[in-house]
Amino acid sequence: MPKHPDQAPSVPARPTTSRLGLARRTFVFALAATVSLGGVTACGPSGTDRWVVTENTNVEIDWDAINEAYKNAEGPEDFETKVNEIYAGDEIVSVAVKDNDDKSQVVTGFFDKNEDGKVDDGEQIFSIQRDITGADSAQYQINGYGHYGYYHSPMMSLASGMMMGMMLSSMFSPGYRPMYTTPYTTAPGRRAALAQSRSSFRAANPAKFPKASGSGRSYGSKGSGFGSGGSGRRRGGSFGVQRPAGRRVVGLV
Repeated sequence: MPKHPDQAPSVPARPTTSRLGLARRTFVFALAATVSLGGVTACGPSGTDRWVVTENTNVEIDWDAINEAYKNAEGPEDFETKVNEIYAGDEIVSVAVKDNDDKSQVVTGFFDKNEDGKVDDGEQIFSIQRDITGADSAQYQINGYGHYGYYHSPMMSLASGMMMGMMLSSMFSPGYRPMYTTPYTTAPGRRAALAQSRSSFRAANPAKFPKASGSGRSYGSKGSGFGSGGSGRRRGGSFGVQRPAGRRVVGLV
């Protein structure tokens, strides 16, 4: 039927309350499905998904204590025992000792992830390069790898007559011959003994280990070094070259 000239134009019917509720629910369900499929991301300025929370579970190492353990070790077995007492995580630290020649020796700390008794790429934690520089003198340097790659000590001097364990002092003995031209490495079968020894050490030193570790996380306060007691200051911090830039200097006293 033709509309009367004075008749107001028809207005579409407004959605009822029930229809609005249904529309809102449909939108929410659709949004949830899109997010679950990765279609919607909420990114910060760097473009990373702010809903993805990651945490560094690598524990810090007291480099002062590593230095002292190396200087005082009676041999590779003694050194690896000391290193595992220093390291505050759950993993066992294996050690490799190799004499490159009659003057140069390299000691490597590593996580033997596949338990093959070898230092594979990506397993290194630190290395110590020791070189004999004279009849009564030597030098060494400690460098970190991977998560510990920021740590590089200066070259440190050794001299005959200093207080040292047999592992170092033997190089000043008359008629010294390199012992590890065939490299020493922590045997996979020794890992259980190291774990037991470390457990006993931690039980005997509860003040240094106030709570149990969890999957590679350090004992004590987050970000602290071995034996820090939650002070918030990472020990092993009086020398060292900081790499990359922006990281705190760490070192030995």
